[in-house]
Amino acid sequence: MTETSVPRRLIDLPGVDDLELKALMKPAAAEPENRAEFPEIDACSKAIFSLTGDEAEAAKTPADFDPIDHLSPREMVDLFAAEGWDVTDNKRRPLRMLRQLGPQLWLVIHGVAGELPFAPEPEPGASSDWGASLAADAAKFRRR
Repeated sequence: MTETSVPRRLIDLPGVDDLELKALMKPAAAEPENRAEFPEIDACSKAIFSLTGDEAEAAKTPADFDPIDHLSPREMVDLFAAEGWDVTDNKRRPLRMLRQLGPQLWLVIHGVAGELPFAPEPEPGASSDWGASLAADAAKFRRR
């Protein structure tokens, strides 16, 4: 990942924000052992990664592959950040659904199974940090 590249956000993928809300209302939805009770989790995972939780668990992995499902969500955040993915919410906390969707994303990132959803390349010359320019414009306006 280059210095100027912006990490992709898991919460921006279709359906993930809705699952986060569900996990807020029903914390049991965030626990992998409860996946069968919430079929919308596998439906979302299949739609964005072409891989369900069960398929991720059954995926044949290379001998040198290090799975992440045994890690805490905080530890996962650092590993995903190193791969160019932001798996936190707007308050920089790990997503509630990270233990449900993280293993699939990890497999996809490393080319073991599934596929990443399409993300258009940023246009050349387009600033990815438009918020900073807005803040600078606001500061100029206040000085007048």
